[in-house]
Amino acid sequence: MKTSNWIMLCAALAVITAPAYAQTPKRGGELKFAVGAEPPNYDCHANSSFAFIHPVRPHYNTLLKFDPEKYPAVKGDLAESWTVSKDALTYTFKLRKGVKFHDGSDFSSADVKASYDRIRNPPTGVVSLRKEGYADITAIDTPDANTVVFKLGAPNAAMLSMLASPWDCIYSAAKLKQDPNFPRQNIMGTGPFTFVEHAAGSHWVGKRFDGYFEKGKPYLDGYRAIFIRNTAARVNALQAGEVLAEFRGHSPADRDKLMNALGDKARLEESPWVCALVVTFNTTKKPFDDARVRRALSLGIDRWGGAQALSKIALVRHVGGVLRPGYPLAAKESELMQYPGFGKDMAKAREEAKKLLKEAGVSNLKFKFTNRNVPMPYTPVGVFLIDQWRQIGVTVEHEQLETKLYQAALRGGNFEAGLDFNCDFMDEPNLQLLKYVSSDRSSINYSKATDRTLDDLYDKQIRASDPKERYTLLRAFEKRLFDQAYTFPTIWWHRSIITWKQLKGWHMSPSHYLNQDLADVWLDQ
Repeated sequence: MKTSNWIMLCAALAVITAPAYAQTPKRGGELKFAVGAEPPNYDCHANSSFAFIHPVRPHYNTLLKFDPEKYPAVKGDLAESWTVSKDALTYTFKLRKGVKFHDGSDFSSADVKASYDRIRNPPTGVVSLRKEGYADITAIDTPDANTVVFKLGAPNAAMLSMLASPWDCIYSAAKLKQDPNFPRQNIMGTGPFTFVEHAAGSHWVGKRFDGYFEKGKPYLDGYRAIFIRNTAARVNALQAGEVLAEFRGHSPADRDKLMNALGDKARLEESPWVCALVVTFNTTKKPFDDARVRRALSLGIDRWGGAQALSKIALVRHVGGVLRPGYPLAAKESELMQYPGFGKDMAKAREEAKKLLKEAGVSNLKFKFTNRNVPMPYTPVGVFLIDQWRQIGVTVEHEQLETKLYQAALRGGNFEAGLDFNCDFMDEPNLQLLKYVSSDRSSINYSKATDRTLDDLYDKQIRASDPKERYTLLRAFEKRLFDQAYTFPTIWWHRSIITWKQLKGWHMSPSHYLNQDLADVWLDQ
Protein backbone atom coordinates (compact mmCIF):
# COMPACT_ATOMS: atom_id res chain seq x y z
CA MET A 1 0.00 0.00 0.00
CA LYS A 2 1.37 3.43 -0.92
CA THR A 3 1.90 6.19 1.62
CA SER A 4 -0.92 8.16 0.03
CA ASN A 5 -3.33 5.35 0.95
CA TRP A 6 -2.19 5.46 4.53
CA ILE A 7 -2.74 9.20 4.52
CA MET A 8 -6.30 8.70 3.35
CA LEU A 9 -6.90 6.21 6.14
CA CYS A 10 -5.51 8.76 8.58
CA ALA A 11 -7.84 11.39 7.18
CA ALA A 12 -10.79 9.13 7.83
CA LEU A 13 -9.79 9.05 11.48
CA ALA A 14 -9.28 12.78 11.73
CA VAL A 15 -12.85 13.76 12.52
CA ILE A 16 -13.04 17.48 11.87
CA THR A 17 -16.19 19.49 12.20
CA ALA A 18 -15.71 21.81 9.22
CA PRO A 19 -18.08 24.48 7.94
CA ALA A 20 -18.99 24.96 4.30
CA TYR A 21 -18.00 28.20 2.59
CA ALA A 22 -20.59 28.90 -0.11
CA GLN A 23 -20.44 32.70 -0.06
CA THR A 24 -18.50 34.84 -2.51
CA PRO A 25 -15.39 36.15 -0.71
CA LYS A 26 -15.34 39.83 0.14
CA ARG A 27 -12.23 41.94 -0.18
CA GLY A 28 -10.85 44.18 2.55
CA GLY A 29 -10.33 44.42 6.28
CA GLU A 30 -7.55 43.52 8.69
CA LEU A 31 -7.68 40.14 10.42
CA LYS A 32 -6.60 40.28 14.05
CA PHE A 33 -5.67 37.02 15.75
CA ALA A 34 -3.89 36.08 18.95
CA VAL A 35 -0.59 34.21 19.29
CA GLY A 36 0.53 32.89 22.68
CA ALA A 37 4.27 33.24 22.08
CA GLU A 38 6.75 35.08 19.89
CA PRO A 39 9.16 33.85 17.17
CA PRO A 40 12.82 33.72 18.28
CA ASN A 41 13.98 34.65 14.74
CA TYR A 42 12.54 34.85 11.22
CA ASP A 43 14.04 31.73 9.58
CA CYS A 44 11.50 29.07 8.52
CA HIS A 45 14.19 26.42 8.12
CA ALA A 46 15.41 26.89 11.71
CA ASN A 47 12.08 26.98 13.53
CA SER A 48 9.55 24.46 14.81
CA SER A 49 6.96 26.39 16.83
CA PHE A 50 3.48 27.80 16.21
CA ALA A 51 4.93 31.04 17.60
CA PHE A 52 6.79 31.30 14.32
CA ILE A 53 4.42 29.79 11.78
CA HIS A 54 1.35 31.86 12.67
CA PRO A 55 2.80 35.37 12.26
CA VAL A 56 5.52 34.59 9.66
CA ARG A 57 4.08 31.98 7.28
CA PRO A 58 1.79 34.43 5.36
CA HIS A 59 4.90 36.06 3.87
CA TYR A 60 6.04 32.91 2.08
CA ASN A 61 5.18 30.22 -0.42
CA THR A 62 6.39 26.64 -0.59
CA LEU A 63 6.90 24.33 -3.56
CA LEU A 64 3.77 22.30 -2.71
CA LYS A 65 1.21 22.63 0.06
CA PHE A 66 -1.62 20.66 1.60
CA ASP A 67 -5.01 21.38 0.08
CA PRO A 68 -6.86 23.24 2.87
CA GLU A 69 -10.22 21.74 1.86
CA LYS A 70 -8.97 18.21 1.16
CA TYR A 71 -6.35 17.39 3.78
CA PRO A 72 -4.19 15.33 3.43
CA ALA A 73 -4.21 15.82 -0.36
CA VAL A 74 -1.28 17.81 -1.75
CA LYS A 75 -1.50 20.51 -4.39
CA GLY A 76 0.85 22.96 -6.07
CA ASP A 77 1.91 26.22 -4.50
CA LEU A 78 4.88 27.60 -6.44
CA ALA A 79 4.80 24.39 -8.46
CA GLU A 80 2.13 24.36 -11.16
CA SER A 81 2.42 20.64 -11.92
CA TRP A 82 4.74 17.70 -11.43
CA THR A 83 5.60 14.20 -12.61
CA VAL A 84 7.27 11.27 -10.87
CA SER A 85 9.35 8.72 -12.75
CA LYS A 86 8.32 5.04 -12.75
CA ASP A 87 11.24 4.12 -10.48
CA ALA A 88 10.21 6.93 -8.07
CA LEU A 89 13.71 8.40 -8.17
CA THR A 90 13.05 11.55 -10.21
CA TYR A 91 10.53 14.29 -9.37
CA THR A 92 10.11 16.98 -12.00
CA PHE A 93 8.25 20.19 -11.13
CA LYS A 94 6.99 22.84 -13.53
CA LEU A 95 6.91 26.19 -11.75
CA ARG A 96 4.47 29.06 -12.05
CA LYS A 97 5.51 31.89 -14.33
CA GLY A 98 5.34 35.54 -13.40
CA VAL A 99 5.90 35.04 -9.68
CA LYS A 100 7.63 37.95 -7.94
CA PHE A 101 9.42 38.32 -4.66
CA HIS A 102 8.29 41.20 -2.47
CA ASP A 103 11.25 43.32 -3.63
CA GLY A 104 10.06 42.97 -7.24
CA SER A 105 12.70 40.45 -8.34
CA ASP A 106 11.68 37.42 -10.41
CA PHE A 107 11.19 33.97 -8.87
CA SER A 108 12.79 31.02 -10.69
CA SER A 109 13.92 27.43 -10.26
CA ALA A 110 17.23 28.75 -8.89
CA ASP A 111 15.37 29.92 -5.78
CA VAL A 112 13.85 26.48 -5.19
CA LYS A 113 17.24 24.82 -5.58
CA ALA A 114 18.98 27.31 -3.27
CA SER A 115 16.29 26.91 -0.62
CA TYR A 116 16.35 23.11 -0.61
CA ASP A 117 20.15 22.99 -0.79
CA ARG A 118 20.11 25.17 2.33
CA ILE A 119 17.68 22.78 4.07
CA ARG A 120 19.45 19.53 3.19
CA ASN A 121 23.05 20.78 3.36
CA PRO A 122 23.11 23.96 5.45
CA PRO A 123 26.24 26.13 5.24
CA THR A 124 28.34 26.66 8.35
CA GLY A 125 26.41 28.77 10.83
CA VAL A 126 23.00 28.03 9.29
CA VAL A 127 20.49 25.98 11.27
CA SER A 128 18.32 23.46 9.40
CA LEU A 129 16.00 21.41 11.58
CA ARG A 130 14.87 19.14 8.72
CA LYS A 131 18.14 18.13 7.07
CA GLU A 132 17.67 14.43 7.79
CA GLY A 133 14.19 14.43 6.25
CA TYR A 134 15.70 15.11 2.81
CA ALA A 135 18.68 12.74 3.03
CA ASP A 136 17.36 10.75 0.05
CA ILE A 137 17.78 13.71 -2.30
CA THR A 138 21.09 13.31 -4.13
CA ALA A 139 20.83 16.23 -6.56
CA ILE A 140 18.60 19.14 -7.56
CA ASP A 141 18.80 20.25 -11.20
CA THR A 142 17.39 23.36 -12.88
CA PRO A 143 17.23 22.71 -16.64
CA ASP A 144 15.44 26.03 -17.13
CA ALA A 145 13.99 28.88 -15.09
CA ASN A 146 10.62 27.20 -14.72
CA THR A 147 11.70 23.59 -14.13
CA VAL A 148 13.30 21.98 -11.10
CA VAL A 149 14.21 18.29 -10.87
CA PHE A 150 14.78 16.42 -7.59
CA LYS A 151 16.81 13.21 -7.92
CA LEU A 152 16.68 10.59 -5.17
CA GLY A 153 19.14 7.87 -4.28
CA ALA A 154 16.34 5.57 -3.11
CA PRO A 155 12.52 5.64 -3.31
CA ASN A 156 10.77 7.57 -0.58
CA ALA A 157 6.98 7.31 -0.69
CA ALA A 158 6.61 10.32 1.62
CA MET A 159 8.57 12.69 -0.61
CA LEU A 160 5.66 14.65 -2.12
CA SER A 161 4.13 15.18 1.32
CA MET A 162 7.53 16.24 2.67
CA LEU A 163 7.85 18.79 -0.13
CA ALA A 164 4.53 20.28 1.03
CA SER A 165 6.02 21.09 4.43
CA PRO A 166 4.96 24.55 5.66
CA TRP A 167 8.50 24.99 7.01
CA ASP A 168 10.10 24.80 3.55
CA CYS A 169 9.80 28.49 2.73
CA ILE A 170 11.30 29.39 -0.63
CA TYR A 171 13.90 32.11 -0.31
CA SER A 172 15.63 34.29 -2.88
CA ALA A 173 18.78 32.59 -4.16
CA ALA A 174 20.34 36.01 -4.64
CA LYS A 175 19.75 36.97 -1.00
CA LEU A 176 21.08 33.61 0.23
CA LYS A 177 24.21 34.04 -1.91
CA GLN A 178 24.84 37.43 -0.31
CA ASP A 179 24.21 36.07 3.19
CA PRO A 180 23.16 32.46 3.95
CA ASN A 181 21.64 33.70 7.20
CA PHE A 182 19.66 36.51 5.56
CA PRO A 183 16.29 34.94 6.60
CA ARG A 184 17.13 35.03 10.31
CA GLN A 185 16.53 38.76 10.57
CA ASN A 186 14.82 39.63 7.29
CA ILE A 187 11.45 38.88 5.70
CA MET A 188 11.38 38.63 1.92
CA GLY A 189 9.22 36.03 0.24
CA THR A 190 6.72 35.60 -2.57
CA GLY A 191 3.73 35.08 -0.24
CA PRO A 192 0.35 36.80 -0.16
CA PHE A 193 1.43 39.37 2.44
CA THR A 194 4.43 41.67 2.73
CA PHE A 195 6.09 42.47 6.03
CA VAL A 196 5.21 45.74 7.78
CA GLU A 197 6.57 45.48 11.32
CA HIS A 198 7.36 43.30 14.29
CA ALA A 199 6.90 45.17 17.57
CA ALA A 200 8.54 42.88 20.11
CA GLY A 201 6.18 41.91 22.90
CA SER A 202 3.23 43.49 21.13
CA HIS A 203 2.34 42.54 17.54
CA TRP A 204 3.30 41.52 14.01
CA VAL A 205 1.75 43.18 10.95
CA GLY A 206 1.52 42.12 7.31
CA LYS A 207 -0.25 43.82 4.41
CA ARG A 208 -1.60 42.57 1.09
CA PHE A 209 1.03 41.94 -1.59
CA ASP A 210 -0.56 43.51 -4.67
CA GLY A 211 1.83 41.57 -6.90
CA TYR A 212 0.75 38.16 -5.61
CA PHE A 213 0.57 35.55 -8.38
CA GLU A 214 -2.98 34.39 -7.50
CA LYS A 215 -5.07 37.14 -9.03
CA GLY A 216 -7.60 38.63 -6.63
CA LYS A 217 -5.85 37.18 -3.58
CA PRO A 218 -5.31 37.70 -0.79
CA TYR A 219 -8.71 39.02 0.12
CA LEU A 220 -7.60 40.71 3.32
CA ASP A 221 -6.00 44.16 3.31
CA GLY A 222 -3.70 42.80 5.97
CA TYR A 223 -3.38 40.91 9.23
CA ARG A 224 -2.21 41.69 12.73
CA ALA A 225 -0.89 38.91 14.99
CA ILE A 226 -1.18 40.11 18.57
CA PHE A 227 1.18 38.47 21.08
CA ILE A 228 -0.76 37.63 24.24
CA ARG A 229 1.18 35.26 26.50
CA ASN A 230 -1.36 35.07 29.30
CA THR A 231 -4.02 32.45 28.57
CA ALA A 232 -6.83 34.24 30.41
CA ALA A 233 -6.05 37.50 28.61
CA ARG A 234 -6.03 35.66 25.28
CA VAL A 235 -9.42 34.08 25.98
CA ASN A 236 -10.84 37.42 27.09
CA ALA A 237 -9.59 39.10 23.91
CA LEU A 238 -11.31 36.46 21.79
CA GLN A 239 -14.50 36.65 23.80
CA ALA A 240 -14.59 40.44 23.46
CA GLY A 241 -13.99 40.30 19.70
CA GLU A 242 -10.66 42.13 19.98
CA VAL A 243 -9.27 39.17 18.02
CA LEU A 244 -11.31 36.85 15.81
CA ALA A 245 -9.21 33.71 16.30
CA GLU A 246 -6.39 31.92 18.05
CA PHE A 247 -5.16 29.25 15.65
CA ARG A 248 -3.34 26.91 18.03
CA GLY A 249 -6.00 25.46 20.32
CA HIS A 250 -7.97 25.87 23.54
CA SER A 251 -8.25 23.86 26.72
CA PRO A 252 -11.63 22.21 27.43
CA ALA A 253 -12.47 24.81 30.07
CA ASP A 254 -11.63 27.75 27.82
CA ARG A 255 -13.46 26.14 24.89
CA ASP A 256 -16.63 25.77 26.96
CA LYS A 257 -16.34 29.26 28.42
CA LEU A 258 -16.00 30.84 25.00
CA MET A 259 -18.80 28.89 23.35
CA ASN A 260 -21.16 29.58 26.26
CA ALA A 261 -20.37 33.30 26.01
CA LEU A 262 -20.35 33.67 22.22
CA GLY A 263 -23.09 31.25 21.23
CA ASP A 264 -24.01 31.51 17.56
CA LYS A 265 -21.47 34.31 17.01
CA ALA A 266 -18.68 31.72 17.03
CA ARG A 267 -17.71 28.51 15.26
CA LEU A 268 -16.16 25.50 17.03
CA GLU A 269 -14.00 22.98 15.13
CA GLU A 270 -12.18 20.03 16.68
CA SER A 271 -9.66 17.46 15.51
CA PRO A 272 -7.10 14.94 16.70
CA TRP A 273 -3.72 16.68 16.86
CA VAL A 274 -0.39 15.53 15.43
CA CYS A 275 1.36 16.77 18.55
CA ALA A 276 2.77 15.31 21.76
CA LEU A 277 4.85 16.59 24.66
CA VAL A 278 7.98 14.52 25.18
CA VAL A 279 10.49 14.27 28.02
CA THR A 280 14.10 14.45 26.88
CA PHE A 281 17.25 13.88 28.92
CA ASN A 282 20.67 15.37 28.34
CA THR A 283 22.55 12.08 28.14
CA THR A 284 25.92 13.84 28.45
CA LYS A 285 25.08 14.76 32.05
CA LYS A 286 25.04 12.30 34.93
CA PRO A 287 22.98 10.44 35.96
CA PHE A 288 21.06 10.72 32.67
CA ASP A 289 23.81 8.84 30.86
CA ASP A 290 22.41 5.74 32.64
CA ALA A 291 19.48 4.03 30.89
CA ARG A 292 18.23 2.71 34.25
CA VAL A 293 17.64 6.26 35.49
CA ARG A 294 15.88 7.35 32.31
CA ARG A 295 13.71 4.24 32.21
CA ALA A 296 12.80 4.65 35.90
CA LEU A 297 11.53 8.17 35.23
CA SER A 298 9.35 6.89 32.41
CA LEU A 299 8.06 4.01 34.55
CA GLY A 300 7.03 6.48 37.25
CA ILE A 301 4.50 8.25 35.00
CA ASP A 302 0.85 7.18 35.07
CA ARG A 303 0.05 8.17 31.50
CA TRP A 304 -3.42 6.62 31.48
CA GLY A 305 -4.57 8.30 34.69
CA GLY A 306 -2.84 11.51 33.68
CA ALA A 307 -4.57 11.62 30.30
CA GLN A 308 -7.96 11.23 31.94
CA ALA A 309 -7.31 13.93 34.54
CA LEU A 310 -5.46 16.40 32.32
CA SER A 311 -8.03 16.17 29.49
CA LYS A 312 -10.45 18.01 31.78
CA ILE A 313 -8.17 21.02 32.18
CA ALA A 314 -5.63 20.94 29.34
CA LEU A 315 -5.50 20.32 25.60
CA VAL A 316 -3.96 16.86 26.04
CA ARG A 317 -6.12 13.74 25.84
CA HIS A 318 -4.60 10.59 24.32
CA VAL A 319 -1.97 8.01 25.36
CA GLY A 320 0.26 6.89 22.53
CA GLY A 321 3.75 5.89 21.48
CA VAL A 322 5.86 7.66 18.87
CA LEU A 323 2.88 8.00 16.49
CA ARG A 324 -0.50 9.62 17.06
CA PRO A 325 -3.11 7.28 18.57
CA GLY A 326 -5.59 6.26 15.89
CA TYR A 327 -3.12 6.56 13.03
CA PRO A 328 -3.01 3.18 11.24
CA LEU A 329 0.73 2.72 11.83
CA ALA A 330 0.53 3.62 15.54
CA ALA A 331 0.79 1.00 18.28
CA LYS A 332 -2.42 -0.52 19.57
CA GLU A 333 -3.25 -0.11 23.24
CA SER A 334 -2.42 -3.77 23.96
CA GLU A 335 1.01 -3.26 22.39
CA LEU A 336 1.64 0.00 24.21
CA MET A 337 1.01 -1.63 27.56
CA GLN A 338 3.99 -3.93 27.01
CA TYR A 339 6.42 -0.99 26.91
CA PRO A 340 8.14 0.38 30.05
CA GLY A 341 6.09 3.30 31.33
CA PHE A 342 2.89 2.43 29.45
CA GLY A 343 1.45 -0.24 31.73
CA LYS A 344 -1.59 0.38 33.92
CA ASP A 345 -0.33 -1.31 37.11
CA MET A 346 1.28 1.77 38.64
CA ALA A 347 2.14 0.16 41.97
CA LYS A 348 4.23 -2.43 40.14
CA ALA A 349 5.75 0.16 37.79
CA ARG A 350 6.78 2.49 40.60
CA GLU A 351 8.37 -0.30 42.59
CA GLU A 352 10.42 -1.19 39.53
CA ALA A 353 11.32 2.49 39.07
CA LYS A 354 12.55 2.78 42.67
CA LYS A 355 14.58 -0.42 42.25
CA LEU A 356 16.26 0.93 39.10
CA LEU A 357 17.12 4.23 40.79
CA LYS A 358 18.63 2.35 43.74
CA GLU A 359 20.70 0.14 41.41
CA ALA A 360 21.96 3.28 39.69
CA GLY A 361 22.92 4.81 43.06
CA VAL A 362 20.47 7.74 42.87
CA SER A 363 17.62 6.78 45.19
CA ASN A 364 17.30 10.42 46.23
CA LEU A 365 17.61 11.90 42.75
CA LYS A 366 17.24 15.67 42.38
CA PHE A 367 17.32 17.61 39.11
CA LYS A 368 16.07 20.73 37.30
CA PHE A 369 13.32 20.24 34.73
CA THR A 370 13.42 22.83 31.92
CA ASN A 371 10.02 23.74 30.52
CA ARG A 372 8.44 26.38 28.31
CA ASN A 373 6.45 29.24 29.85
CA VAL A 374 3.53 28.66 27.48
CA PRO A 375 0.77 27.89 30.00
CA MET A 376 -1.21 25.49 27.83
CA PRO A 377 -0.32 22.64 27.95
CA TYR A 378 3.29 22.97 29.11
CA THR A 379 2.61 24.13 32.65
CA PRO A 380 -0.04 21.55 33.66
CA VAL A 381 1.87 18.69 32.05
CA GLY A 382 5.09 19.83 33.70
CA VAL A 383 3.42 20.02 37.11
CA PHE A 384 1.87 16.59 36.52
CA LEU A 385 5.23 15.01 35.67
CA ILE A 386 6.94 16.50 38.70
CA ASP A 387 4.19 15.12 40.95
CA GLN A 388 4.54 11.69 39.32
CA TRP A 389 8.29 11.66 39.94
CA ARG A 390 7.77 12.74 43.54
CA GLN A 391 5.93 9.46 44.06
CA ILE A 392 9.11 7.51 43.30
CA GLY A 393 11.22 9.64 45.62
CA VAL A 394 12.56 12.11 43.03
CA THR A 395 12.74 15.85 43.76
CA VAL A 396 12.43 18.16 40.75
CA GLU A 397 12.82 21.92 40.35
CA HIS A 398 10.49 23.32 37.67
CA GLU A 399 12.22 25.90 35.45
CA GLN A 400 9.95 27.63 32.91
CA LEU A 401 11.56 29.83 30.27
CA GLU A 402 10.16 32.05 27.54
CA THR A 403 10.28 30.50 24.06
CA LYS A 404 13.61 31.94 22.86
CA LEU A 405 15.50 31.00 26.03
CA TYR A 406 13.74 27.64 26.26
CA GLN A 407 14.72 26.69 22.71
CA ALA A 408 18.27 27.94 23.26
CA ALA A 409 18.61 25.81 26.41
CA LEU A 410 17.44 22.61 24.70
CA ARG A 411 19.32 23.14 21.45
CA GLY A 412 22.48 24.25 23.24
CA GLY A 413 22.48 21.36 25.72
CA ASN A 414 22.15 23.69 28.69
CA PHE A 415 19.68 21.52 30.57
CA GLU A 416 19.48 18.29 32.58
CA ALA A 417 15.98 17.16 31.61
CA GLY A 418 13.32 19.03 29.70
CA LEU A 419 9.80 18.98 28.34
CA ASP A 420 10.06 19.14 24.57
CA PHE A 421 7.36 18.92 21.89
CA ASN A 422 7.06 16.68 18.86
CA CYS A 423 4.52 18.31 16.58
CA ASP A 424 4.33 18.02 12.83
CA PHE A 425 2.30 19.05 9.82
CA MET A 426 1.08 15.51 9.09
CA ASP A 427 1.09 11.90 10.32
CA GLU A 428 4.24 10.33 8.88
CA PRO A 429 6.82 8.13 10.67
CA ASN A 430 9.61 9.69 8.59
CA LEU A 431 8.77 12.94 10.40
CA GLN A 432 7.73 11.83 13.88
CA LEU A 433 10.70 9.48 14.35
CA LEU A 434 13.22 12.24 13.66
CA LYS A 435 12.79 13.33 17.27
CA TYR A 436 14.34 10.02 18.38
CA VAL A 437 17.07 9.03 15.91
CA SER A 438 20.68 9.81 16.83
CA SER A 439 21.45 13.44 17.57
CA ASP A 440 24.24 13.52 14.99
CA ARG A 441 21.60 12.73 12.36
CA SER A 442 18.70 14.79 13.70
CA SER A 443 18.98 18.38 14.84
CA ILE A 444 15.63 18.16 16.65
CA ASN A 445 16.82 15.41 19.02
CA TYR A 446 18.28 17.31 21.95
CA SER A 447 19.26 14.27 24.05
CA LYS A 448 22.72 14.13 22.42
CA ALA A 449 22.30 10.35 22.33
CA THR A 450 23.73 8.15 19.58
CA ASP A 451 21.91 4.88 18.91
CA ARG A 452 22.71 3.16 15.63
CA THR A 453 20.08 0.49 16.29
CA LEU A 454 17.38 3.16 16.18
CA ASP A 455 18.99 4.70 13.10
CA ASP A 456 18.98 1.36 11.30
CA LEU A 457 15.33 0.71 12.14
CA TYR A 458 14.44 4.23 11.00
CA ASP A 459 16.14 3.68 7.64
CA LYS A 460 14.50 0.29 7.15
CA GLN A 461 10.98 1.59 7.81
CA ILE A 462 11.49 4.33 5.19
CA ARG A 463 12.18 1.69 2.55
CA ALA A 464 9.46 -0.77 3.64
CA SER A 465 6.89 -0.92 0.84
CA ASP A 466 4.73 -3.47 2.66
CA PRO A 467 2.68 -1.75 5.44
CA LYS A 468 2.83 -4.89 7.58
CA GLU A 469 6.60 -4.92 7.41
CA ARG A 470 6.71 -1.21 8.20
CA TYR A 471 4.37 -1.72 11.16
CA THR A 472 6.67 -4.43 12.56
CA LEU A 473 9.74 -2.22 12.17
CA LEU A 474 7.98 0.65 13.93
CA ARG A 475 7.16 -1.58 16.90
CA ALA A 476 10.81 -2.66 17.07
CA PHE A 477 11.81 1.02 16.99
CA GLU A 478 9.45 1.82 19.88
CA LYS A 479 10.62 -1.13 21.96
CA ARG A 480 14.25 -0.09 21.61
CA LEU A 481 13.44 3.55 22.29
CA PHE A 482 11.39 2.93 25.43
CA ASP A 483 13.98 0.52 26.82
CA GLN A 484 16.67 3.18 26.43
CA ALA A 485 14.34 6.16 27.13
CA TYR A 486 16.60 8.94 25.83
CA THR A 487 13.42 10.79 24.90
CA PHE A 488 9.85 9.55 25.30
CA PRO A 489 6.29 10.82 24.73
CA THR A 490 3.96 11.72 27.58
CA ILE A 491 0.40 12.50 26.38
CA TRP A 492 -0.88 13.42 22.91
CA TRP A 493 -2.95 16.55 22.22
CA HIS A 494 -6.50 17.27 21.02
CA ARG A 495 -7.24 20.44 19.05
CA SER A 496 -10.22 22.76 19.60
CA ILE A 497 -10.41 26.00 17.59
CA ILE A 498 -12.97 28.77 18.06
CA THR A 499 -13.32 31.55 15.50
CA TRP A 500 -15.84 34.36 15.10
CA LYS A 501 -18.21 33.56 12.25
CA GLN A 502 -17.28 36.61 10.18
CA LEU A 503 -13.88 34.98 9.65
CA LYS A 504 -14.27 32.92 6.49
CA GLY A 505 -12.06 30.75 4.30
CA TRP A 506 -9.90 29.22 7.04
CA HIS A 507 -9.90 25.42 7.28
CA MET A 508 -9.20 23.18 10.26
CA SER A 509 -6.60 20.40 10.10
CA PRO A 510 -4.95 17.98 12.55
CA SER A 511 -1.90 20.28 12.59
CA HIS A 512 -1.60 23.84 13.88
CA TYR A 513 1.13 24.40 11.27
CA LEU A 514 -1.08 24.03 8.19
CA ASN A 515 -3.37 26.47 6.36
CA GLN A 516 -1.71 29.55 7.85
CA ASP A 517 -0.72 31.50 4.73
CA LEU A 518 -4.12 33.31 5.01
CA ALA A 519 -4.39 33.70 1.22
CA ASP A 520 -7.96 32.34 1.19
CA VAL A 521 -9.16 34.02 4.38
CA TRP A 522 -11.70 36.85 4.21
CA LEU A 523 -13.93 38.85 6.51
CA ASP A 524 -17.70 38.93 6.11
CA GLN A 525 -18.17 42.54 7.16
